[in-house]
Amino acid sequence: MNRIVFIIAFLATGLSIAIAQEFNVATYNIRYDAASDTGNLWKDRSPHLAQLIKFHGFDIFGTQEGLKHQLDDLSGMLPGYAYIGAGRDDGKDGGEHSAIFFRSDRFEVVKNGDFWLAENTETPNKGWDAALPRICTWGLFKDKQTGFSFFLFNAHFDHIGVEARKESAKLIVEKAHELGAGIPMVVMGDFNVNQHNESYRVLNEGGEVTDAYELAELRYAPSATFNGFDVKRKGDSRIDHIFVSKPFRVIRYGILTDSYEGKTPSDHFPVMATVRYQ
Repeated sequence: MNRIVFIIAFLATGLSIAIAQEFNVATYNIRYDAASDTGNLWKDRSPHLAQLIKFHGFDIFGTQEGLKHQLDDLSGMLPGYAYIGAGRDDGKDGGEHSAIFFRSDRFEVVKNGDFWLAENTETPNKGWDAALPRICTWGLFKDKQTGFSFFLFNAHFDHIGVEARKESAKLIVEKAHELGAGIPMVVMGDFNVNQHNESYRVLNEGGEVTDAYELAELRYAPSATFNGFDVKRKGDSRIDHIFVSKPFRVIRYGILTDSYEGKTPSDHFPVMATVRYQ
């Protein structure tokens, strides 16, 4: 009898370790709070957006376009999560953020920071041919359950500047190597380029990280990631990406096309990957 109890306990311990070494990472452009979004106002869609996050069990995720009050709204609707990230306009609260939300019971922030996607990475400014200032938020996170540490970089590339997008991709590869050489990492965001673009290839073939889509053992990608608030929009263009380094193994990848009342919670679908490490 004691032997049976021991075997059950041993198997349960092994299962809990396996679960602890697996988590859901996601990227979500939540669309800034625009008064012109008639029929898709933030106050109406935000509860559905928060419910989507909770239902799919995001453990750590990057957001793009969120203004400070939107991030605070999400914090109120997502108890148990904390976030890091500065506004791109002033390095404090002003303008859109590339914030990173995380389950505070699961992860702790060892260190974090922000840099601008520009020649001058230290202060708010526009880089190259960009139309707007663009920021990347990063954090070194530690899994409280296992002690495993990894970097996460979250960015939103410019929607106009072709050179800015290419140089931003190079900059992130450079910063990832500078800050996190030898440490596992995740790079995510709205890159405003699809999987066929040169800027995408700079990241995917830069030697630091690989697209989770390519690595996934199970892949669910029924749609493009940008939907323009049109639930029926079709296509396979992915402009929102998650890239991971070794030793992460991608168990599953999904473009989550959840809707409510024939509407989408944002003009982008979130992208989620379940990753495992050893």
